[in-house]
Amino acid sequence: MPLWHKASLFLDFVYPRSCVVCGTSVKERGRHLCWDCSRDVSLIQFPFCSWCGDPVQGQVDATYVCAWCRRRPPAFDRARSAAHYEGALQHCVKAFKYGKATHLVRELGGMLSSCVDVHFANEVIDAVTYVPLHSRRRRERTFNQSCLLAQHVAGRAGFEFSDAGLYRTRHTDTQALLNAAARRKNVEGAFAVRPNGWVSGRSLLLIDDIMTTGATVSAVAKALKQAGAHRVWVATVGRGV
Repeated sequence: MPLWHKASLFLDFVYPRSCVVCGTSVKERGRHLCWDCSRDVSLIQFPFCSWCGDPVQGQVDATYVCAWCRRRPPAFDRARSAAHYEGALQHCVKAFKYGKATHLVRELGGMLSSCVDVHFANEVIDAVTYVPLHSRRRRERTFNQSCLLAQHVAGRAGFEFSDAGLYRTRHTDTQALLNAAARRKNVEGAFAVRPNGWVSGRSLLLIDDIMTTGATVSAVAKALKQAGAHRVWVATVGRGV
């Protein structure tokens, strides 16, 4: 048995794992979410908008594009999310993003990888990239949660991982506190790509933790397209309302 495996078993014995949501003991190695709380995660299923992936209530018998995408076409080619941003998933993402619970990247990244496997299996993906943080927020948070998720997805699928030369041109307000119109204005022109030509002609999978109106990922996709990207697919762990 490898030394790291023995050390992991010893730590699990001395410091038993507990569910990040309810605190119940979790016996399975590598898990931080109990089975009951895992079942509380509401996966996104059809029907949803074929462009942005926004789920819709009721019966839809054909592929459709939501009114939001028809009025303001996003810059990305297609977006999909793993689950509704509520309940256990919301608790996990907040702990991961704001509580520095970076160990949750395995479970959140696992959900995201499954989403990518289902919705982008037939697409050419040259590299996986992520929504960048402004240097000020990066210093405050000490890590970029979207970068960690993108690394997990790339590593699991065997894709190339790259920052794609993306960067924030300015510090922006937190999107969660803004309405849809303010979100678009807040991130308009807030992203750019370093002019090294790497992005040109590539199809990229853009990763973020949460998508609500899609303003942020659309602004990033626009910067990538302006830099010559061929396709920009988007995948997020949660979909908010």
